[in-house]
Amino acid sequence: MNFNLEKIKNFSVLTIQDERIDAHNSAELKEYLLDMIESGESHIIVQLKQVRFIDSSGLGALLFGHKHMTAKAGQFALSNIQAQVLSMFELTRLTRVFEIYSDINEVLTN
Repeated sequence: MNFNLEKIKNFSVLTIQDERIDAHNSAELKEYLLDMIESGESHIIVQLKQVRFIDSSGLGALLFGHKHMTAKAGQFALSNIQAQVLSMFELTRLTRVFEIYSDINEVLTN
């Protein structure tokens, strides 16, 4: 899985550069998120602007990161979600679980 990690203000911004998050690469995403959280990151934004497809294992990987970050009283937000991917979050009602922003600047200014 291709990631780009950068620091903006006090946020770690993880941009997923693959078009799919599915059973083939979701374990790698889980591991990467866990490493970030265990290394002390307390504010993570996952940008999904290039992701065009996500399946249940991809949603599970993001939930895993959210759960572990919440346990450490940190912030875990998603941004720049494509319409077809956002529909999966809406269908599974995960829009009630995640902080979802249309643009990264919304997160940075909140």
